[in-house]
Amino acid sequence: MEITAQQVRALREQTGAGMMDCKKALMEADGDFEKAVELLRKRGAAMAAKRADREAKEGIVLSTVEGNEGHMVEVNCETDFVARSDDFIAFAKRVLDVIKSGAPATVDELLGLSDGAGTVGDALNEATAKIGEKLHVKRFASYKTENGIVIDYIHPGSKLGVLLELSVDGSPAEELTEVGRNIAMQIAAMNPLAVSRDDVTSGVVEKEKEIFRQQALESGKPENIVDRIVEGRMQKFYQEHCLLEQTFIRDNNQTVKEYLEEISKKLGAPVGVARYHRFQIGTD
Repeated sequence: MEITAQQVRALREQTGAGMMDCKKALMEADGDFEKAVELLRKRGAAMAAKRADREAKEGIVLSTVEGNEGHMVEVNCETDFVARSDDFIAFAKRVLDVIKSGAPATVDELLGLSDGAGTVGDALNEATAKIGEKLHVKRFASYKTENGIVIDYIHPGSKLGVLLELSVDGSPAEELTEVGRNIAMQIAAMNPLAVSRDDVTSGVVEKEKEIFRQQALESGKPENIVDRIVEGRMQKFYQEHCLLEQTFIRDNNQTVKEYLEEISKKLGAPVGVARYHRFQIGTD
């Protein structure tokens, strides 16, 4: 049967698939529009499976905060060109909307959620078919706080993002917005390993101590002072890698902990860092 240009255009507008793919699907479906849509969706899944072994090292980080809730997601693709395309950004925004409305606990659960137009998994397959690259929803974070404020920060270029919760007892959240942004930018710039030294896992601590010990011994330091050398280097490690002990990027004369203590004194209530997530494209 003859397939008209209007039919092809209508199918393209609904599915986003290429003109030739739409025409081929309509011909195979004998002009049945819904059947053609189904064929294109199946091909999208097949294309996604075919690209499964390819690397998706580019992408974007998006976030949203409303009231006491915040969400952030990292979505990957293969090239920076696609990462900046309208179709990819629209897909990533759709994923973020589903995270916000559906409250999934895992990426697998997220892929099974629907926004009324289909599941995220279906949308992923369709976007993969339309864009022509492997796409991957890598990770997301969702916060809701009762005693504090949630702040998001996306670095220009959308390759790096931070979601942060500040805890506070009885202080108006509005006063903490600038404070939260300062801390979020600190996290983005300095990439701390943990909030405090108490949050650093024992495995990491022991690994670092062993490295420092080996370095001291190989440099010829006497065995009886190695422990002191290791302890000194661990203090420096904590200062570099623990958020509260890092030098504050907006004032090199104080640490982040001292900055928060200063804010707490001004507000008359203790302010602390409850938790944070830092997503950067190309890192784990």
